[in-house]
Amino acid sequence: MKQTRVVITGMGAVTALGPSVDRFWDGLTNGRSGIRRITQFDASAMPCQIAGEIPEFDAAQYMDRKEARRMPRSSQISLASAVQAVRDAGLPEKMPDGERCGVVYGTAIGGLEKFDEGIVQLRTGGPDKVNPFSVPGGIANLSAFYISHRFQILGPNTTVVTACATGTQAVGEASEVIRRGAADLVVTGGVEGLIRDYAIGGFCAMRALATSYNNDPTHASRPFDAKREGFIFSEGAAALVLESLEHALARGARIYAEVAGHASSGDAYHVAAPDPSAAGPIRCMRWALANAGVEPSAVDYINAHGTSTPLNDPTETKAIKAVLGEHAYKVAISSTKSMVGHAMGASGSLEAIVCAKTIYHGLIHPTINYEYPDPECDLDYVPNQARRQEVNVTLSNSFGLGGQNACLVLKRYVA
Repeated sequence: MKQTRVVITGMGAVTALGPSVDRFWDGLTNGRSGIRRITQFDASAMPCQIAGEIPEFDAAQYMDRKEARRMPRSSQISLASAVQAVRDAGLPEKMPDGERCGVVYGTAIGGLEKFDEGIVQLRTGGPDKVNPFSVPGGIANLSAFYISHRFQILGPNTTVVTACATGTQAVGEASEVIRRGAADLVVTGGVEGLIRDYAIGGFCAMRALATSYNNDPTHASRPFDAKREGFIFSEGAAALVLESLEHALARGARIYAEVAGHASSGDAYHVAAPDPSAAGPIRCMRWALANAGVEPSAVDYINAHGTSTPLNDPTETKAIKAVLGEHAYKVAISSTKSMVGHAMGASGSLEAIVCAKTIYHGLIHPTINYEYPDPECDLDYVPNQARRQEVNVTLSNSFGLGGQNACLVLKRYVA
């Protein structure tokens, strides 16, 4: 049976490098870091006092101010990214055939600040003072609701929650909705918007964050570098419009790239630490390439999970070498997180945008702060400077807490 081809026709992003795809891409390709000291709360007592906060975001550019006040930050920025993506795809504000459109959007944490606010209201004022939006505001699927409501999308609606693998898995699952014929168009992506004291404090307690760079934040995220010490928590949102090729061509849409395949796997090893054998990521990468019908030797570029943690980076390197063999040493690899930090549920979707832009523009963004080689991380991480190169096939990796892995393969669109 001939498989339905799925293409990317629109993209939107709100990141630590700015509230648009253009700002995101320009910052990445010029090697700029968006990591800075935390301003959303007093972090002076925290071991880690830096994060990837979004600069210059104005929710009123995308939604009614009254509506925005009811929404958690994660829903505000996810809706903003979706509005950008729909506009970029040249689509109307209301989908012309909402029953043939879907939403597959994800988050690792969601809008927990609304739960937090409700708890404070209950304890200080009693039940009568609890905001009625405190519960619906905090649930994980609220971003998918706001996207579907805004564009009157009436078809399949799914929320993906698989920790750091969420954004990548959401794009993969969205492509499957189209391939099985349930929709012609799906808005997909991921979000995280929770730079709060308990989030930073919790990751500090896990000893997962970098703590030596509070006075030098732009150098804190250093994937694959021998002096890496932990990731940098970030907020962000990404949205992509996926369409069947037939639907995209019928309306004359611009095509950035083709979603060729994807896969997910589980480590079944540890709630936080990666399996040192890299068996889960190896399976996931192999399955994604097989699903795409792509030989390992055809991969031109890998957008690495690349968290800048002591354990994850060598484990990912091991997995890449196991799957690609000697070809691993010929493949360009870079970590978007070196510049925007780790936006959890948003990261994989942001990195899907990066892969599509890399194919479309023939430009690979660098891994910044790569200064001290690590013998366990001995591949080509495109250190510190962007590289012009034709790219036809990309592989994007996301490996999350709980041992949940997701990989996505994009290809250059060829008629």
